[in-house]
Amino acid sequence: MDGNLKTTDDLLAVLGTGKWNMLCFIAVSLWLGLIPPQALSGAFLSPALTPTCRPPAHRNITAVADDSCSYTYLAESGEMVEEPCTEWDFDTSVYSSSITADFGLVCGREYLRATYTSIFMIGNFISPVLGGYLADRYGRWPVVVVSLVVFTLGGITIVFLHSLPLIFIARFLIGASNLPTFYVLAMEVCENRLRAVVGIVVALPWALGTMAYGAVAYLIRDWRWLQLACTLPNLIILPLLWFVDESPRWLMVRGHHEKALRVLHRAARWNKATLPPDTELRALMEKIRQEVDDSEKPLTKDKEEEKNRGCRRFLSVPDLCRPGVRRVTVIMCLNFFTSSMVFYGLNLNGANLSTNPYLYLVLGGLMEVPAYSLTAPLISRLGRKKPTVAGYFLCGAAILALAFIPMDVFWLVMTLAMLGKMCISAVYQILYVYITELMPTEVRIQGLGAAKVSSRIGSMLSAYVTDLMGQAAGWAPSVVFGGISVLTGVVTLWAAETKGMPLPDTISHIQKGAKTSERNGEGADEEMVNLKGSCPGPDPPAV
Repeated sequence: MDGNLKTTDDLLAVLGTGKWNMLCFIAVSLWLGLIPPQALSGAFLSPALTPTCRPPAHRNITAVADDSCSYTYLAESGEMVEEPCTEWDFDTSVYSSSITADFGLVCGREYLRATYTSIFMIGNFISPVLGGYLADRYGRWPVVVVSLVVFTLGGITIVFLHSLPLIFIARFLIGASNLPTFYVLAMEVCENRLRAVVGIVVALPWALGTMAYGAVAYLIRDWRWLQLACTLPNLIILPLLWFVDESPRWLMVRGHHEKALRVLHRAARWNKATLPPDTELRALMEKIRQEVDDSEKPLTKDKEEEKNRGCRRFLSVPDLCRPGVRRVTVIMCLNFFTSSMVFYGLNLNGANLSTNPYLYLVLGGLMEVPAYSLTAPLISRLGRKKPTVAGYFLCGAAILALAFIPMDVFWLVMTLAMLGKMCISAVYQILYVYITELMPTEVRIQGLGAAKVSSRIGSMLSAYVTDLMGQAAGWAPSVVFGGISVLTGVVTLWAAETKGMPLPDTISHIQKGAKTSERNGEGADEEMVNLKGSCPGPDPPAV
């Protein structure tokens, strides 16, 4: 093998960007645009409604409680008896039909509305670990196909269910099939020079999907028809998957060299590129596979003890706690936890800022458009770390300010809330590019899966912060969300910069880069990962 083809990034640079890559990018973009109607459906399918008690007509009703949760009637014995309401009427001027009204999720059953939203997050909590293991073991493409089929069927099934437990089960399956595998596949077939731009642009449809969902929900007020209308477009993506190939990076790392060659030759035809001779390609594949084998060799007893000292294994994935990736794992898990908590927390807490839920969701999605589109040139010029840290600090400052501003100053409250939403949305998207470039191909899906699990913990906790802490003290959610944003920004200063660096394929790539940096006396910003000492700070987040 000559000196012109040393890494997979060199090979992707030869392939360039053409129809082969673009087809994958388009499919991923469509998929990301269709997730918001499922993730945010609780805003319109299970909204908070004020009930009006409908007591039994045959009873001599004397009074109905102010909260319409009970009524008092005069019994035949002459005693006044209080009974809980079991049937209610609801105002249908905003929502003509909803899960809240159909299943009576009021008066002691309000927690089931939050459960409808959180059950999706619980599915997301479980799926990254299992999905990451399956994608790293069996490939990206089959996991993408299976997850998309389950995601679509689950969304359609909900429309025909009349049992709340069954709806929750279907909702759980939708969340469990919402995997990051498709996004990783797109990043792995993207050449290095365009990775930052593609990583941001393919996710822009999320913002468009959020705005579109608010508009569609305004037009379709019946929850079953709304759910069906927002799920059927998933069927458009399935035919496209027939033309999407498996990740050549994964094939080479796993030793499927002949399959990798077939994929590369097909990509070259579609992109009208000229590949090096097969002998050179095979030599590159053997080199990558040898590095994987070397990194998986059994450790000596002393090295094993040193590896485990001060670094708890979690997720049953010891690779994520090996020297070279453990600091990345801890920092990225904290980043995803915070960004998800604040992102969903602003969505939930924002319901108190507007009387028009449809307009609020559209405005929230509109704030994500500049957040996603402007970050592409920003991280291409400034790198990944500086915009991430700055985004956390700006978001934290804006949200903390909300704790000291009266809610009747509507324009200022809305401005600060939307500024915080824009900043955290930008950070959230940068993190997907950042972690993809920090984690090696060998454990990239597992690393992203661990981060996604952390993000789901954050999103589930956000509801408790806004509801429980918000009821106790109105300023508390702003302090929590703002404070943790600033804290995470500080911690992220210890992350490595990845701008212009090749995408690592194996853990040994990171380890070699770190050792070289130590010999040269370079700082953390110059290395992929700092290996000095054991795990930094406290134990890794419980994910």
